[in-house]
Amino acid sequence: MRITALSLPAAALLAALALAACASDGNGPEAAVAVAPNWRDVATSGDRNRLHDWRAAWVKALGQARAAHRAEVGAEGALLDPDAALPAAALPAGDYACRTIKLGAKSEGLLDYVAYPAFACRVGAADAGGVRSFIKLTGSQRPMGRLFPENDRRLLFLGTLQLGDERGVIRYGHDRERDMAAWLERIGPARWRLVFPYPAFESNLDVLELVPKS
Repeated sequence: MRITALSLPAAALLAALALAACASDGNGPEAAVAVAPNWRDVATSGDRNRLHDWRAAWVKALGQARAAHRAEVGAEGALLDPDAALPAAALPAGDYACRTIKLGAKSEGLLDYVAYPAFACRVGAADAGGVRSFIKLTGSQRPMGRLFPENDRRLLFLGTLQLGDERGVIRYGHDRERDMAAWLERIGPARWRLVFPYPAFESNLDVLELVPKS
């Protein structure tokens, strides 16, 4: 029997149409988040709460990670120090080596410390309002979106998560589990980090280090 769209159950058809409506025609970071002069004009209430509670997330996650991985945490130095942010946080456009460390298991059975190897990331040039694009180009979990200026010590990232071999982009605000929010800080002469408090999957804090490719 040949199955057509008309023979699908109504609920399944509506779900497929909803997913199509959430997907963007573009496939780059600019397609993930709407253009806005201020991140507060775009951010969901859930992400506002996550960003507000960044320190609580960090303290909880560090405590979990240090219980069995104190040496590894200590070896990362400023990268995992919540108070290591330096002035002049804005970073130049270009290609970066980026690696992620996940701290504090979100649920039983997961690891409290996972350090991944470096992948490839890219930062776009700032527009007239100082907003930049950001995308992780390789790896199975790839954040993409926009970096909004906040103050001298911080930029604010809003974006979505692309998984596996996906090529389409889920627009920010359409899927709470794919929405991402992070603070970007400078922690060295040519070293930055994105700090994701309470990400949707696996951990209580993700820290993504950014170092310019030479």
